[in-house]
Amino acid sequence: MNASDIEKILLLHSAGEISVTEATAQLKNLSYQDIGFARVDHARAARQGFPEVIFGQGKTRAQILGIFEKLAERSPNVLITRTDADVYGEIRNICTEAEWHEAARVIRVFRDRTELGVGEIAVVTAGTSDIPVAEEAALTAETMGNRVKRIWDAGVAGIHRILSEREILQSSRVVIVAAGMEGALPSVVGGLVKVPVIAVPTSIGYGASFGGVAALLGMLNSCASNVTVVNIDNGFGAGFVAGLINRRFDSAPDDSEKAKC
Repeated sequence: MNASDIEKILLLHSAGEISVTEATAQLKNLSYQDIGFARVDHARAARQGFPEVIFGQGKTRAQILGIFEKLAERSPNVLITRTDADVYGEIRNICTEAEWHEAARVIRVFRDRTELGVGEIAVVTAGTSDIPVAEEAALTAETMGNRVKRIWDAGVAGIHRILSEREILQSSRVVIVAAGMEGALPSVVGGLVKVPVIAVPTSIGYGASFGGVAALLGMLNSCASNVTVVNIDNGFGAGFVAGLINRRFDSAPDDSEKAKC
């Protein structure tokens, strides 16, 4: 619950602009807003540094739109992951600032572009087929206020490709590496840098990759001690954690006056 939001409601009440009943309702909704099929968590930015993100997969179009409307009223930046262009078309009717990122299947509203990161985050893929997951990570990190560098298709089958990017990797504060197949690239990158490497196994690969399980196990068994691993295809999780690692904690996100579509 944001203290500045509480103060605004109390000032409005003391000025006679809202009733006790309305002030009570607004204070209750600062924590979460129950809209029947979802409890929209308006306090998440204050608790965790970023507003609630809508996971589109498994939700109806009406549910996504209903949650989005409530979040967009309070949060300058909103993400919808694992969604489609049809949902984007309807979101644009609500908020013309919404962006559609086809590769990542992400809808983004990016109104507050305040830089909150200490340095840059590098996002790397082993292959072109890993880009959708990596782009989800990159968009998440950017929306959290970070500068992001993208390095695509630099896997171990042509290791000279990743070695040619050492300057970017070694100047980054966090590196995210998305890889399928055998999942070897995060270990290689981990041996080149002195910063955290977040490994993202992807479900790309032939039958024995078991939908990303082989890459997951390979990354979990990495001999590079600075490598940590998120779940299969979890680009959002990697981007979020990288954003927190890179964040200047003296710069809290300010949701005031920037959340109007």
